[in-house]
This record gives sequence, C-alpha cells and structure tokens, in this order.
Amino acid sequence: MGVTSLSRDPGFGVYVHWPFCAAKCPYCDFNSHVRHQPVDQERFARAFASELATMRARTGPREVTSVFLGGGTPSLMKPETVGAVLDAIAANWTIADNAEITLEANPSSVEAERFRGYRSAGVNRVSLGVQALNDADLRFLGRLHNVEEALHAIGLAREIFPRLSFDLIYARPGQKPDDWAAELKQAIGYAVDHLSLYQLTIEEGTRFFQLYNAGKFEIPDGEHAAELYAITQEVTAAHGLPAYEISNHARPGAESRHNLTYWRYGEYVGVGPGAHGRFLEDGTRVVTIAEKTPERWAELVEERGHGITGGEILNRSEEADEFLLMGLRLVEGIDLARYEVLSGKSLSSARLSILQGEGLVAPIGNSRLRATPEGMIVLDAVVADLAR
Repeated sequence: MGVTSLSRDPGFGVYVHWPFCAAKCPYCDFNSHVRHQPVDQERFARAFASELATMRARTGPREVTSVFLGGGTPSLMKPETVGAVLDAIAANWTIADNAEITLEANPSSVEAERFRGYRSAGVNRVSLGVQALNDADLRFLGRLHNVEEALHAIGLAREIFPRLSFDLIYARPGQKPDDWAAELKQAIGYAVDHLSLYQLTIEEGTRFFQLYNAGKFEIPDGEHAAELYAITQEVTAAHGLPAYEISNHARPGAESRHNLTYWRYGEYVGVGPGAHGRFLEDGTRVVTIAEKTPERWAELVEERGHGITGGEILNRSEEADEFLLMGLRLVEGIDLARYEVLSGKSLSSARLSILQGEGLVAPIGNSRLRATPEGMIVLDAVVADLAR
C-alpha cells in the first residue's frame, strides 16, 4: 500500500512559525510563549516579510507547493496578519495553482468571523488541535477548550474550508483499548478527511516531565502503548483513513502535502522564531535554525533581515541518513535509487536481508523499500541499522 493519489514530487514548502499561545500545554516542548500583553502583530508581520525576502535571495526562484502556518497558536493571529504573511510569500516565489495553505488552530480560539477571514486571506486547510474527545482528558492535557467547543470548531471548519485535519493524543493515563477505539470511531464520524494521531510522550523540559518524574501520573507501558498503536491502525484503515505515515491518516488524496514534503525529503524554508529550514543552496543542502525568543528574533530581523542563529551544511552521508529517517516513516517507503544518489552507495544487502528476515522491512517491487508495521514501532533502531 502506498500514497498513490498524490505525485511523489517532494515539492517546495514554506513553514511560518507563530510562537505565541494563550497558555502553555504541559506536554508541549515546541517553541511556544505566553505573553500577557497584546502582541505587536504588525511588527511580526513586517519581520516575517523581511526574513522571507532574505530566504528568497538564498533559494532563488521556486514554485511553492505548500505553506504551513504552525506554532504556537496561529489562530491567535488576526486574519490581516495571515494575509500579510501569505502576500509576502507570493511576492517572493510563485505559488502553485493547487498549493496547500494550512493554518493550525485551537478550538478555544476559533470564531466564525476569524475563520472566514483566514479563508479570504488564502488559507484552504485547517489543522485543529483537538487532542481528546472527553472533557476529563482535555483538562488533564491542559487544553483551554471542552468537547462541545471542539465539535463547534470542527463544524465551522468543515463549513468554511475545503480541507480539515485534527489531532488526537492517545496512550493517555488509564486509557483502555476499547475506550480508544470508541473515541477514534467517534472522531472519524465527524467526516474528517485527515487525522494526526500521536502517542503521548513525556518530553524533557515540560511540566509533564516534572509531574511524571514525581510519580503524579503514569502512562501506558510499552506493550500497552503498542496495543493502542495497533488499534489505531486497524480502526482507521477499516473506516477509510489508512495510515500514510506513522502518525498520520487520510482518505486517499487528502494527505498533507506540506508534511509529505518533509517526509519525502523535499526542500522547505522556515521563517519565524525557532523555525528550521532545509533547502538547496549552490547545490548543497543547508539547514537554517532561527533564534527562539520571539522579541529577540524580531530585533535580529530588523537589524539584518533575518533571525537565523544556527545551521549547517549537510554532507552526503548526513543527507542520506536524514532521507532514510524521514522516508521510512511513510507507508510508501523510500526510492532506493534516490538513496544511492544521495549517499553514493547502496544499502547493505546483508543488513537488508537480516531486517527483512525479522519482519521489520519489506521491498516494494525492485525499486522501493518500506518499514513494516512492526518496523514502524522500532523505526529509530531500523534506521540506525541500515545507516551503519
């Protein structure tokens, strides 16, 4: 099984990071910041425009196939701010006729008027951070919305945007397999065409990390989490939203074009505080990493046209390793010929044979390789073995 409904061209994406949130979720280790005074959105819009112009000078002319406004909470942006950012992208590169323009939104910050403003600005896909469909777990996850508000947001998004995705987190404390299966079926019943389903992980530096280490709650152990993962695959496939990536499920044709750019090891520009980019410059793949603190990032952009404070130039071996790590997350797997072009060598037939014998990888014809469902669960180890 593979993603046959979309071209396998990785495309060229633009990621825009809006770093502000109304509250910091206890599980979140993203670059997000709470400000108790109004954010100067006009200032940040100007800074985005400046950094985009700097990136255009580095990438040269390209056709943008996707834009992703992530965060943070981009739905705290005024529609005028979103419009200004999208206009700045269009001023620097050509926007493909069928470009996917996604905005992340939290149900607690959803208003019909604002959603219609985003649609008028050019957004054609919304990704809603629902996370759970019961109020007790929403409170545990530190979300500011309840189930009623989440369903209201889903309904509005369905009405206003051509495409919708929403996120759920599973392997929550005390979550039983039957409960998760029922919640998942309920989610699919809201006629979404894309779901992102993430296992709860305890990330260092988060509030949950402190609470978990203090013994305040437990999460399912490895065996229980693997059972929940298996149920996730079975239920979504049975209801027409099969996995196309470890955590992402879609009806055929509704896969996230922007995320496929990442996983197919395409090029993308990242702008905004803490944003990363990976693109070809003078024939080599460069990594850019921006300053994380929003106000400092804006100052840097105002001083010199960009807020990039880190990065590197990748060599062939590093590119090949990243290609493996990203591509084997996909059900469609990787193109073996492209791996050879990037790395200058073939994958070890001896290691492939061992991994295949263990049921962790499988060939797709003579030209592609994929991780099996069992291999997906231990993907880091599979990639480490192949990359040796």
